[in-house]
Amino acid sequence: MAEKWTSNSSIAVVMVPLPAQGHLNQLLHLSRLVSSYNIPVHYVGTTTHIQQAKIRAHGFDPVTITNIHFHEYQTPSFETPLPNPNASNKFPNHLMPSFYATFHLREPICALVRKFLSANTKKVVVIYDNLMNCVVQDLHEMPNTECYSFNSTSAFMSYSFLWEFKGKPVLPGTEHYDDIPSILDCFPTEFWDFLKIQEQFDGKIHCGKLYNSSRVIESLYLDLMAKEYDGLKQWAIGPFNPLEPKEKSKDSNKRHESLDWLGKQEPNSVIFVSFGTTTSLCDEEVKELAIGLEKSEQKFIWVLRDADKGDVFTSEVRKVQLPEGYEERIKERGIIVRDWAPQLEILAHSSTGGFMSHCGWNSCMESMSMGVPIAAWPMHSDQPRNSQLVTKYLKIGLTVRPWTRRDELVTSEIIENVVKILMASTEGDEMRKRAADLSNTIKKSVKDDGINRAEMDSFIAHITR
Repeated sequence: MAEKWTSNSSIAVVMVPLPAQGHLNQLLHLSRLVSSYNIPVHYVGTTTHIQQAKIRAHGFDPVTITNIHFHEYQTPSFETPLPNPNASNKFPNHLMPSFYATFHLREPICALVRKFLSANTKKVVVIYDNLMNCVVQDLHEMPNTECYSFNSTSAFMSYSFLWEFKGKPVLPGTEHYDDIPSILDCFPTEFWDFLKIQEQFDGKIHCGKLYNSSRVIESLYLDLMAKEYDGLKQWAIGPFNPLEPKEKSKDSNKRHESLDWLGKQEPNSVIFVSFGTTTSLCDEEVKELAIGLEKSEQKFIWVLRDADKGDVFTSEVRKVQLPEGYEERIKERGIIVRDWAPQLEILAHSSTGGFMSHCGWNSCMESMSMGVPIAAWPMHSDQPRNSQLVTKYLKIGLTVRPWTRRDELVTSEIIENVVKILMASTEGDEMRKRAADLSNTIKKSVKDDGINRAEMDSFIAHITR
């Protein structure tokens, strides 16, 4: 806790994530990167979400890094409804109560910065999720404190958002998302109401922007964003995830079964199927996906679980039903994972040759880092934009279902065809080659003389100046 922390360091960094897995994960990985410069990092949140972030960290063990300090706070209890797999919109509306509950973090985080960190260091640097503006609104006014906004989505997404609200001007690169309908259709009203609260403070409280991205991935859109915010510093310092992930435990009893199974398969022979932590498939979608995977005759790992609840530690979980006898029929060719899967390690495995994904930004960055092409099936939010970046701009994937047909059922025939193209065709091999080339470029960029290492060094030099 904050009261027990003392340091003679000249700088302290505070991370303020939104309490959703994709956001918690990104700032926890960034904490690892910043702490590698011998800078103490203070990661803050509710007790539930701090524990969630720690348990689900993959590629490294945050508990073993002594320079990362966790600060857990209680917030008033709130109703945590179950995800609705039959909702017409896949956005996780059931998480909205936990988003609003973060408003209660404003005072304890202020106290942490004012009473303990600011008093013991020359400078406090606050890196906050750009959906947490309300929580950190007071911090920029404190002595020796600087705030930096973290953009949890791609620069491509950010620029296309501005592009749409400016009337869709014809500019280089914009043709890649001409067929996406209005961004207003990607988020429900409840989210826009929450965003309006955050926007009251946007631009007033931060000294610069950070992206979990890289110039070797989307330099065009990073440059366009720099022009939009002329004079405001920005850094693309991703990928945040480890490029050579390590398992948290070498204990074979704790090693995930999927990794043992992958070790017995041929290189690039397995497609990994997972739709992240905010998407639930209805029974009919599950059935069609199951049949399509079976008919494709390709090897697969399928993470079949509902979206996260506001509190992932509550016990009520929906047991998704598969066709009768399905798991017995496919046991030689595929496995079903119903709990948390080590996605980064699975993508990094040499046997994994494809990824059917919702195209959340974490998943996109991890897949690109590991050189795995994507079968893009966007569900909500930034995912339709990300899928365009993957399939049209980078050309390292193909589309399962166009966003314009999101109300239509994806049939088993569509699934079968997509999986066969990605895993067993010349076209799929070409995508895999481009994905592998991009991965190699990304890995080179974080070496000592790489462009991303220079970007990270530039950010650290700036905050320690």
